[in-house]
Amino acid sequence: MAALTLNLSPLTTLSRADFIRLCAANPDLKLERTAQGELVIMSPTGGETGNLNFEIAGEVYVWNRQSGRGKSFDSSTGFSLPSGSDRSPDLAWIPIEKWEALDPSVRQGFLPLCPDFVVEILSPTDSWIQTQAKMQEYMDSGCRLGWLLDPKAKRVMIYRQGQAPELVEDPETLSGEDVLPGFTLPIRKIWST
Repeated sequence: MAALTLNLSPLTTLSRADFIRLCAANPDLKLERTAQGELVIMSPTGGETGNLNFEIAGEVYVWNRQSGRGKSFDSSTGFSLPSGSDRSPDLAWIPIEKWEALDPSVRQGFLPLCPDFVVEILSPTDSWIQTQAKMQEYMDSGCRLGWLLDPKAKRVMIYRQGQAPELVEDPETLSGEDVLPGFTLPIRKIWST
């Protein structure tokens, strides 16, 4: 099932505070909020997408544990972006300095920042165009590196701060570049498992 976007403007304006209360009252739902106050309802992923997400998260976890450079987050973590939206990327990472700058009480809720690195995995029901717009929103909010993965087509759109997105067909590996120094994701191997 594809994500559903509800325009609530005929009835109400869904503020960030309202959205956070709505999420707390419905903890079993995966919800996002656009900068325009639209409510995005996402269904659980299928097995292949969930496994791919887990494999990639495992690789990032090992790199991050060894490097000690930051904090990694799964797809259930909410980020309140400077654009006004509240998003939950499939995988996110921030440098340790950003984490330590947050008051411990703030760490309990949606993080009021944009991750430096995000991954979005296109599920069979997701729109390539809509997910590209979501990736651009991350970049406009300060993300430094992002990967939009399309496992069916075995392609990756790489987003870098200040540059046009780069489409790469069936790459063997993906580099964390200067955002995740020393990190290389063996994406072709992961796609084939």
